[in-house]
Amino acid sequence: MQGIVIKNTGSDYLVHTENGNNVVCKIKGNFRLKGIRTTNPVAVGDHVTVTDNAGGETPYIISIAPRRNYIIRKASNLSKQAHILASNIDQVCLVATLAHPTTSTTFIDRFLATAEAYQITALLVINKVDLLEDNADDMAYLEAVKYLYESIGYTVCTVSAKTGEGVDAIKKMLDGKVTLFSGNSGVGKSTLINKLVPGIELATAEISASHDTGMHTTTFSEMFSIPGLSDGSRLIDTPGVKGFGTLEFDRHEVGHYFPEIFRYSRDCRYGDCTHTCEPGCAVKNALEKNQISESRYSSYLSILEDSAEDKYRKGY
Repeated sequence: MQGIVIKNTGSDYLVHTENGNNVVCKIKGNFRLKGIRTTNPVAVGDHVTVTDNAGGETPYIISIAPRRNYIIRKASNLSKQAHILASNIDQVCLVATLAHPTTSTTFIDRFLATAEAYQITALLVINKVDLLEDNADDMAYLEAVKYLYESIGYTVCTVSAKTGEGVDAIKKMLDGKVTLFSGNSGVGKSTLINKLVPGIELATAEISASHDTGMHTTTFSEMFSIPGLSDGSRLIDTPGVKGFGTLEFDRHEVGHYFPEIFRYSRDCRYGDCTHTCEPGCAVKNALEKNQISESRYSSYLSILEDSAEDKYRKGY
């Protein structure tokens, strides 16, 4: 029996089968030993084969079809292992906030670079803009961040999940696509998804007053169909994350995942330039001329540090 994984709780997997049923499945222990070195060998979005449960027995996932793509990050509690956020997706939507809490540009850049590495279109959604409207400095910062990422080539949307501002524009971008939603805890991702998919009522939580940080409300990944859009329009909700560790990056290719760095790198004297200390580096020259932002270059260097030889084992 064929199906697609629509929920992963860590111990069970909910599979939407070809006959239209949702079936709770498990995996056999030895499934984890088939060369898959991730914390979750089966991910939401996987197309799978499951055993027949006609006799009332627990169905098992016995195989995964080749993935069209996936997006992965370093597991938060096991630095040498990887965690697949989702597979077979058309685009990713990073929800960020510039206040209460503040999403660092390093986190944004690491996420966007990972999407570039796996050739997945990325949207940047800046939520809670209603909290910025009464402060001129906050609004100026919002415009600066928006300009930075749009000038690189990314689609940037400003939205207030609380008031509904910008939600309809986001929904149009999800039509006919499978979209992964991700972001730090507390950025209002669950509130936004509740607006996009009425009736699912994801849990939400207040921001910690003492630390200005969010609390985890989504504890597992789950896929939802989006009402009012064409067939195939699906949204994948994922648990909030504090950091975004990168994996599977070759240090000589990291610059390829920063579009503006890649553009200037074509003029570097050396083909394997790391844009750190080499003579004739066009990227360093562009940085000095403010043609590449300091924040983006710092994020690039932080990923180079992640990619240091033997620092992390390969995810596969």
